[in-house]
Amino acid sequence: MELPLGGRGLILSLIFLLLKLSTAEIPLSVHQVPTIVKQSYVQVAFPFDEYFQIECEAKGNPEPKFSWTKDDKPFDLSDPRIIAFNNSGTFRIPNEGHISHFQGKYRCFASNRLGTAISEEIEFIVPGVPKFPKEKIEPIDVEEGDSIVLPCNPPKGHPPLHIYWMNIELEHIEQDERVYMSQKGDLYFANVEEKDSRNDYCCFAAFPKLRTIVQKMPMKLTVNSLKHANDSSSSTEISNQANSIKQRKPKLLLPPAQIGSASSKTVLKGDTLLLECFAEGLPTPQIEWSKLGSELPKGRATIEIHEKTLKIENVSYQDRGNYRCTANNLLGKASHDFHVIVEEPPRWKKKPQSAVYSTGSNGILLCEAEGEPQPTIKWRVNGLPIENHPFPGDVMFPREISFTNLQPNHTAVYQCEASNIHGTILANANIDVVDVVPLIQTKNEENYETVVGYSAFLHCEYFASPKATVVWEVADETHPLEGGRYHTHENGTLEIERTTEEDAGSYSCWVDNTMGKAVITANLDIRNATKLRVFPKNPRIPKSHVLELYCESQCDSHLKHSLKLSWSKDGEAFEMNGTEDGRIVIDGANLTISNISGEDQGIYSCSAQTALDSTSGKTQVTVLGVPDPPRNLLLSERQNRSVRLSWEAGDDHNSKISEYIVEFEGNREEPGKWEELTRVRGEETDVVLPLAPYVRYQFRVTAVNEVGKSHSSQPSDHHETPPAAPDKNPHNIRVQASQPKEMIIKWEPLKSMEQNGPGLEYRVSWKPQGAPEEWEEETVTNHTLRVMTPTVYAPYDVQVQAINQLGSGPEPQPVTLYSGEDYPSTAPVIHRVDVMNSTLVKVTWSSIPKETVHGLLRGYQINWWKTKSLLDGRTHPKEVNILRFSGQRNSGMVPSLEPFSEFHLTVLAYNSKGAGPESEPYIFQTPEGVPEQPSFLKVIKVDKDTATLSWGLPKKLNGNLTGYLLQYQIINDTYELGELNEINVTTPSKSSWHLSNLNATTKYKFYLKACTSRGCGKPISEEGATLGEGSKGIRKITEGVNVTQKSHPVEVLVPGAEHIVHLMTKNWGDNDSIFQDVIETRGREYAGLYDDISTQGWFIGLMCAIALLTLILLTVCFVKRNRGGKYSVKEKEDLHPDPEVQSAKDETFGEYSDSDEKPLKGSLRSLNRNMQPTESADSLVEYGEGDQSIFNEDGSFIGAYTGAKEKGSVESNGSSTATFPLRA
Repeated sequence: MELPLGGRGLILSLIFLLLKLSTAEIPLSVHQVPTIVKQSYVQVAFPFDEYFQIECEAKGNPEPKFSWTKDDKPFDLSDPRIIAFNNSGTFRIPNEGHISHFQGKYRCFASNRLGTAISEEIEFIVPGVPKFPKEKIEPIDVEEGDSIVLPCNPPKGHPPLHIYWMNIELEHIEQDERVYMSQKGDLYFANVEEKDSRNDYCCFAAFPKLRTIVQKMPMKLTVNSLKHANDSSSSTEISNQANSIKQRKPKLLLPPAQIGSASSKTVLKGDTLLLECFAEGLPTPQIEWSKLGSELPKGRATIEIHEKTLKIENVSYQDRGNYRCTANNLLGKASHDFHVIVEEPPRWKKKPQSAVYSTGSNGILLCEAEGEPQPTIKWRVNGLPIENHPFPGDVMFPREISFTNLQPNHTAVYQCEASNIHGTILANANIDVVDVVPLIQTKNEENYETVVGYSAFLHCEYFASPKATVVWEVADETHPLEGGRYHTHENGTLEIERTTEEDAGSYSCWVDNTMGKAVITANLDIRNATKLRVFPKNPRIPKSHVLELYCESQCDSHLKHSLKLSWSKDGEAFEMNGTEDGRIVIDGANLTISNISGEDQGIYSCSAQTALDSTSGKTQVTVLGVPDPPRNLLLSERQNRSVRLSWEAGDDHNSKISEYIVEFEGNREEPGKWEELTRVRGEETDVVLPLAPYVRYQFRVTAVNEVGKSHSSQPSDHHETPPAAPDKNPHNIRVQASQPKEMIIKWEPLKSMEQNGPGLEYRVSWKPQGAPEEWEEETVTNHTLRVMTPTVYAPYDVQVQAINQLGSGPEPQPVTLYSGEDYPSTAPVIHRVDVMNSTLVKVTWSSIPKETVHGLLRGYQINWWKTKSLLDGRTHPKEVNILRFSGQRNSGMVPSLEPFSEFHLTVLAYNSKGAGPESEPYIFQTPEGVPEQPSFLKVIKVDKDTATLSWGLPKKLNGNLTGYLLQYQIINDTYELGELNEINVTTPSKSSWHLSNLNATTKYKFYLKACTSRGCGKPISEEGATLGEGSKGIRKITEGVNVTQKSHPVEVLVPGAEHIVHLMTKNWGDNDSIFQDVIETRGREYAGLYDDISTQGWFIGLMCAIALLTLILLTVCFVKRNRGGKYSVKEKEDLHPDPEVQSAKDETFGEYSDSDEKPLKGSLRSLNRNMQPTESADSLVEYGEGDQSIFNEDGSFIGAYTGAKEKGSVESNGSSTATFPLRA
């Protein structure tokens, strides 16, 4: 029984799959038929190209040779007008004016002794230059309302073709429902109007690939208006007459009427279908499109150009059928049916495949094509019809050829060609009958590497005929690999799944067939897997902040060179370095995003890619923002004193709403001002609000989360509460008195929201405290009332009640206030003044009677002033110093007095009104104190074992000067101190001292203290060094520095000697050095080097400039010293502290005794600002009145110190007050 064709083909296909040996590409080392690997297809000879190349390349063994046919006739490549290439089928046609001779269809043949391969047809097109024919176009005259067609008839040329209708000024002719250009380029008028008249209708044909535009001769169209037909008639009558004559039902001009009411249209599958309809008539017809029996295809069908064209893209077989266009106007309609036929060029359904066979095997070639109409199949062998060259044993069918018992001479190239009216396709199928030993194409000793857990692929690509078997073994072992992790692919590749470190090593690939065997070795290395982590994990970042992500990765050391990190967000990769504006910056493993916004929220991934593996880490970035404002505020449950407010929450922007702030507006005094009313938990969206009377409320709500506050919501509707009597009375009732017996009563007025109604007033009531009298009262509208009382500083009960037009507030509670105070009328009596030391005294007085205070006693005030100095008996102008002591007390300490002076002192009481009369002055004297440090100490002359010191008197002697204490000791570069030596200078008038028996070349520190009978004061110090052997002493310069005076250099007698130069001031008595330096002399033999330069003008000018700058610097230093500033001496004292002085460095005012007579640090004699404080003065700020008053009558005290001058004294420059605690 004969099998059907389809069944036989299926069986033969299975046989083919079983017998086919290998689909691997045949190595060129094996004999094989030619295979075309490259060819041209359609080639267009554009006139602006330099040459035209038609390509055909092939491979084979032996090497193929090439030949060509043109239009199925042999084509000679030796033509001198073309350029051929050696060992190639490609040739080149130069563009030298004769290319039209080469237009045609070419085919390439590649041949060797085993067979011939042919190419598909290659069409070489030489387009001509498109031109409109020269013609005389007669003018066209038509009447208004007629239809007309202006033909274009564009010339032929290489597609695409674009047609335009324009005037001579290149302005497009406007198209609309009445005017239409067809696909062929003709211009149609459904009915002409007078405005269509013009003499420059031009048709332009553009050929973009040829870079050519051609123009048809202009056409003249004249439209005659019917209104000129009868000039005696009115225009309205003429128009109506014209309409009645010209109006007509539609008539199709496209498609033309002569082809009937139906036509057919063929379109290729995949192309675009264009159907067009245009009808003349008046009124202008409207076009409608439809598909008979079904709907127009959705998404692919469009109606364009004022409904004149139906366009269907990517046509399929489902688009076959009948389409109808219908033209309508008021007078009728016309239609045309298009029968659309969809056809298709040939395309492969089963393309014949090349194959390699061994001797004696069987095979099959299949060739099936589809198309419309159905393509016809033709077979060729080596380019010739198979009927003329059959092979023994071949069985041929229209769509297949079967082979049995194949022999090497069956090797050939089979061609299958499928054709229909729309085109031809051709396929080559190589049949190679080969018997060879397996050829392994993969290199031996190839190295492979993979990552733990990944699959490893070891390649062993081979070619073998007959069919070969592939076996993989571990090197140096004789048994194949076994186990589910090992899989050998058809192409010989070994796959090892889920590799471990134990899989590293060498493997052998054996390929074996009946002709022999071959083997290669492959080496496998196992690397550690790459690990990656992104942190922080799932960060929550507020808007506008900076997001910083870090990608931490670990990879095998062998893979670090190939490690690449990349960042992406929601699967979309970032640019390599971030954004151009710098907002997103990527620096390797770091990703930084500034000014983060909601768009930056998402999943961020860091990917690590190496040569062997890849991995990624993710983190979810949540961007937090302030909430959206609440919306849809609603008022309900409206009451006189409450209302319910509800709202809808806005978007919380990833941060839970913690609370809502409810605000209101309605203050009559401050309209438009919003105030907070209450706060509501974030879980709630409504609240009952307490309200005040007599307010027109409006509410708004603000949402709050951890990021911040939202914008406020839109205001709610208004809610007005009725008026009521006040709910509260004023508070903070107080008295302000400026005159005795006066009581100015004040209070905090009720706020607008507390008034509860119109006409707010205050009822003030008062009476003497404890008296049976009736209350006196007065009603006021402001918040103050002045009341006069019969007595000074008497207590009164006072109450203030709020009232408005609707009633009074609650019963007020009385408060106690006092009437105005007067000055105290008596003075205290001073009992005694105890001198504590040279700068401190204790004053004791008696308190004044309570009835003479005339108010609330605030404290007592001590006034004192210096009358004369006991040192020289000189009197002083009266400069009063003031010290106040708060509270009820009868003693106080007066500090910061000048030693060895006489003072007057008074005491007075004071209250809130002011101070009362002073007591009788009390006279006392302060004893001697220790002097201040000498004003300066200088080393004015040194030798190798002597030094001469000079000093100045202390600025304040504080007593009779008895002499000086001079101390000195050795110091070295490490600032270690030597033994301290002392010399008592008992002559107070002496201002210098000569020290002897000093060590040569030694650095000394000198200390000098001034002394009185009470002791010695603070030291002043200076450093100096003695000279070495052979050095000369200091030469004193007794004249002042004069920069303009010529000076002669001191003659140097000993070259190399060092000399110390001192710069002295003229008014310091030849012993005050303000500049010192050491120079080294070089002797007379060097003088000649400088003789010439010293006489040069520029050198003299430079030296003068240096001298002037030096003088300015010295002047600044001199001024600093005269002002008492701490210059080099202070710095030296810090470096080399005096043992006796060091203990007093941090001394503060503490416990006082008779033996401690040192002045208080920083004291001032008065508040005269011209007086400069000294370091030893006591600070009066430590005695002020204030919150730090923590001392009692046991000797501790607190005072307020002020300075003032009494009447008749020298005018004071100001006063000051300060407070500090002090231990007495």
